[in-house]
Amino acid sequence: MTFIEEENSNLPEQTVGIVCALHLEVAPLLDKLNPSRTQTGNGLKYYECHWGNLRVVIVEGGVGYNRAKVATHALIDAIQPEWILSVGLSGSLVADVKLSDIVLANSLIRQNGMQEVCQRFEYPGNPERGLHVGKLCTADHIVHTCNEKQELHERTRAIAVDMESHSVAMVCKERDIQFMAIRAISDDLSADLPKEVLAIFGPKGTIRTGALVGTIFKRPSSVKDLWKIRENAVRAAENLARTTLDLLPQLVPLAEE
Repeated sequence: MTFIEEENSNLPEQTVGIVCALHLEVAPLLDKLNPSRTQTGNGLKYYECHWGNLRVVIVEGGVGYNRAKVATHALIDAIQPEWILSVGLSGSLVADVKLSDIVLANSLIRQNGMQEVCQRFEYPGNPERGLHVGKLCTADHIVHTCNEKQELHERTRAIAVDMESHSVAMVCKERDIQFMAIRAISDDLSADLPKEVLAIFGPKGTIRTGALVGTIFKRPSSVKDLWKIRENAVRAAENLARTTLDLLPQLVPLAEE
């Protein structure tokens, strides 16, 4: 990536890479970081930012395990970061992890229960203030019903589910890069996600306009449901941005422990 290579001779002391799936997940974070450069290539979009003495490069890789794997390898090849963060939205698997709460993963597991990845450090949680530390599960599809979420928790003991973090963690383990997953809850156990969610999103997480129009035509009341989902996602993304910016300066001392 040209804009990354141009800066290699003057890198700040620490470089942090952030992998996300969708722009919505990091839009509030980008607003605060105010990227100095952006570039698109090979289906990925990069944003170069600075926060204090940290150089922060964010890549949007698209939804799912394989896309996250490709994005993480590409980001490491481009910037050789000290840290990689998997940042985005997730679903709660337990009742006490609520909308907009933050989950920091101390271990990660796939939906099939295989390949658990444990973290090298423990970070203190504060459940009363909506900060949870626990196991994160990565699924291969949107887990949209409360019954499936509860079953997934019972089988894996995870407290939240996403579709990318385990993939990012495995690449970081393979390439000896320090890793953290930071997830904000955009759907909880209070209700199933409407089935239309499965139909309207394309493989990169973009909305399929034709499917959206068809959904609204078939069930006009779905507009209210989909709008509520978006509102929940926006609020969660805003809290995700605040938490990520709070954590970034703490990565250096964590690395030295």
